[in-house]
Amino acid sequence: MQMQEIRNLAKQHGLKTSRQSKIDLVRHIQSAEGNFECYATAIDGNCDQQGCLWREDCFAAAKKAAH
Repeated sequence: MQMQEIRNLAKQHGLKTSRQSKIDLVRHIQSAEGNFECYATAIDGNCDQQGCLWREDCFAAAKKAAH
């Protein structure tokens, strides 16, 4: 998901979006939705949240963060 789409989603939840990284912003959205703040923490592609909106982006971000 592109940053502008993430910012729009965050604003729908009443969250401030300035000066936040994609990881932080997604985690704030997850929290606002009542979900785990786990974005970019999936180690080796292991995640039990099958229906997560962020799943594909999460794996890529976790892989980047590990290196």
